[in-house]
Amino acid sequence: MAAAGVVSGKIIYEQEGVYIHSSCGKTNDQDSLISGILRVLEKDAEVIVDWRPLDDALDSSSILYAGKDSSSVVEWTQPPKERGYRGSEHLNSYEAEWDMVNTVPFKKKPHTNGDAPSHRNGKSKWSFLFSLTDLKSIKQNKEGMGWSYLVFCLKDDVVLPALHFHQGDSKLLIDSLEKYVVLCESPQDKRTLLVNCQNKSLSQSFENLLDEPAYGLIQTGLLDRRKLLWAMHQWKKIKKDPYTATMVGFSKVTNYIFDSLRGSDPSTHQRPPSEMADFLSDAIPGLKINQQEEPGFEVITRIDLGERPVVQRREPVSLEEWTKNIDSEGRILNVDNMKQMIFRGGLSHALRKQAWKFLLGYFPWDSTKEERTQLQKQKTDEYFRMKLQWKSVSEEQEKRNSRLRDYRSLIEKDVNRTDRTNKFYEGQDNPGLILLHDILMTYCMYDFDLGYVQGMSDLLSPLLYVMENEVDAFWCFASYMDQMHQNFEEQMQGMKTQLIQLSTLLRLLDSGFCSYLESQDSGYLYFCFRWLLIRFKREFSFLDILRLWEVMWTELPCKNFHLLLCCAILESEKQQIMEKHYGFNEILKHINELSMKIDVEDVLCKAEAISLQMVKCKELPQAVCEILGLQDSEVATPDSDTGEDESVAMTSCPASTFQSDALPILATSGARDDNTTQISVSPNVSRLTPA
Repeated sequence: MAAAGVVSGKIIYEQEGVYIHSSCGKTNDQDSLISGILRVLEKDAEVIVDWRPLDDALDSSSILYAGKDSSSVVEWTQPPKERGYRGSEHLNSYEAEWDMVNTVPFKKKPHTNGDAPSHRNGKSKWSFLFSLTDLKSIKQNKEGMGWSYLVFCLKDDVVLPALHFHQGDSKLLIDSLEKYVVLCESPQDKRTLLVNCQNKSLSQSFENLLDEPAYGLIQTGLLDRRKLLWAMHQWKKIKKDPYTATMVGFSKVTNYIFDSLRGSDPSTHQRPPSEMADFLSDAIPGLKINQQEEPGFEVITRIDLGERPVVQRREPVSLEEWTKNIDSEGRILNVDNMKQMIFRGGLSHALRKQAWKFLLGYFPWDSTKEERTQLQKQKTDEYFRMKLQWKSVSEEQEKRNSRLRDYRSLIEKDVNRTDRTNKFYEGQDNPGLILLHDILMTYCMYDFDLGYVQGMSDLLSPLLYVMENEVDAFWCFASYMDQMHQNFEEQMQGMKTQLIQLSTLLRLLDSGFCSYLESQDSGYLYFCFRWLLIRFKREFSFLDILRLWEVMWTELPCKNFHLLLCCAILESEKQQIMEKHYGFNEILKHINELSMKIDVEDVLCKAEAISLQMVKCKELPQAVCEILGLQDSEVATPDSDTGEDESVAMTSCPASTFQSDALPILATSGARDDNTTQISVSPNVSRLTPA
């Protein structure tokens, strides 16, 4: 409904039923609610926010004007006295949120560009419009407090009337504005969104991009400002939603930035990759990889780690081997030895459904069969009580619970694109997809503070595939999330810690490679982000992930073994990266394209060999000892000629270092015993056909 005098342009957003409450003290006065239409328009590279009433009978001789003296077409002015007491105190007051705007006088500013008529017909007493470049902040209502509303504050500290969204959520407006500006929560008030201020360092990085000569490139059309805004929006998403940002690939984002900066002459317009690295470093605030410049960190000098042993892996643990280690009451005997066998070769698929419950802590290793049966009954009741909580929420209730709506929306999107090429999840109306959805929704009831974050469906999918049972899959998932929780928290503390630890290990193993990465502004190791976030789920085939995860769940041969897996992969790619002189973009692209091309058995062998090499080192830095869970570099290591267990075709290994005084060790020959008989699985054992 475009009334006369509306600014012309491309409509980006339009919403009717947006009200101004002109007098919150007159609750019975029908005139206190003024219905209007809110639009966001794009015209001549400028974005305009425009609100005007629908009631043409309103009497007026003035218009609310916003903007100072820039490209804004209008201005809102207040007498000096009123500016004095309607400053920050007013903005934070209850009255500001309901805006008794009929107490504020306004005056008209003459138009200079001819684009906006002057509304001489007196139909716009409460109308206002402003340029997005003049917006300073947006204040939102408290959750659950009636209609959602927004209060716009301009850069000259002018506070516009609160807009109440009676017919829809204000989130769509925020989403529309975020296409053009970066919004972030104020540290002082989470309800206030600051414009173009994600954090100081990130804002400064982008401001530097708009300095000369880059700003001149924007003015002349050589640099696409919209592309830079898009990139800014992507880095904001990394902090808010790490999974989505990493899934689209860092290379896409950085290429977008570089393409914008190159313009017509790469030699004159390309910016240093160091600025791109700054964007990445600010995506996870607080992360400082170069620890040697930080006080309190141990300086790791070049250390001779000695010869790296050659290791090989055994066959997967069979059902018969597992059964031999169970007593008459169902307890697992010699747990340490069983974990070593699983670490060495993984599990046969028919055994996973049973063994994973122990590896993930759902079943205690020392529990009897009867105790496990009782535990399952208890956990089944607990699960369905939580499931009933969200199942019993009516549509009307859910309309008033934005967090639950958001969780459901994210889950539905993710479930429909999780492992759809796997036979277990392929096709429409697949019962596996329904179970994925229900388990993730129930987890929101189990841990409502965390709720659902994109990427968690990737962790659940293999568990449900193996368990084929909703309740067992849920509790295994809950246990796995206990390990992975920090990866998905808003502050991303788990990701910060792991990237710093990975850098420390990689520097010890190959300081030259680390130096090369730093010279290419890749020292932050962000190309490993996705590996760590969802434990290599997107890097290996589905069946290889089953093997990799069960090996890692043994917590052998040391703490943080997954970081050594990262080191093993990077070591394999080092030669190509350095010989071909890959730069910042090329490194991101190369690592991203390794997906589904990595040999899981080869990586496991290399990572274990690295762990043995480090344990043998007598001068291992304390920082590395702490990362790997070693007491210090004096950890005792058994001789390689200790007795072998002929029945498992490989050297028998002691328990992990943080459980005992020794690490597992293999003979350097690592030869597999060809005389070992592979035990066949009984035909009455149910199997899943691998996808």
